[in-house]
Amino acid sequence: MDSESHNIHWMGILKDGIIGAWPICLGYLAIGLAFGVIAQKAGLSPVEIGLMSLLVYAGSSQFIAVSMLSAGAGIVPIVITTFTVNLRHMLMSSSLSTFMRNLGTGPLSLFAYGVTDESFALNSAKFRDGNWDWRRALVLNHTTNLPWIARTVAGGFGGQFIPAGAFGIDYALSAMFICLLIFQLRGRLYVIVAIIAGLLAVGLSLLIPGNSYIVIASVIAAALGVILKRSRVSSGAEGQP
Repeated sequence: MDSESHNIHWMGILKDGIIGAWPICLGYLAIGLAFGVIAQKAGLSPVEIGLMSLLVYAGSSQFIAVSMLSAGAGIVPIVITTFTVNLRHMLMSSSLSTFMRNLGTGPLSLFAYGVTDESFALNSAKFRDGNWDWRRALVLNHTTNLPWIARTVAGGFGGQFIPAGAFGIDYALSAMFICLLIFQLRGRLYVIVAIIAGLLAVGLSLLIPGNSYIVIASVIAAALGVILKRSRVSSGAEGQP
């Protein structure tokens, strides 16, 4: 491949990744600003908000950490809680690992840093549809990173002008996850698994303290989904002549 063809190839990769990232960037406009406002109300400065978004880069964990800071929680409970909540990234990473075979440590580390609920949902769908590779996925991941940092910092600056709880800001993260769930419902089996996960999460939340019930419910529902899918495939195979 000559230099010109190489440049065109990489321009195509960058273009695909950036175009693929725009729905997440658009969603971060509201979510990032909401987090910035809530973090400012918790006493964080714009610099501290930016550093949290850069170093943590996990919206749900950031919301949880800020809520716990507002409640006066200590560093150890905050670390343990956010670590537990982020265990779901093990499930997401396991799912994406099938598309990352033979990838070097450097690119793999860069990709792992950018795995979020939103990027996982989009990359998973694009990998399934084909014409997608780890380079485009990596561009997508990091294209969404800068807007998240910028908008959380902007929310930190603007938070002083917005009353606490105004405009339904506290509901922004929940609304985002509901939208992501809807986009993932690609058939009846997915709906069943989502319902099972939701019911399990609600039931386990009444029995198990902390946030570990989220991971437990996700694992159980995912396992049941695999069992149901294999059962359906086996039944179809047995029904064939």
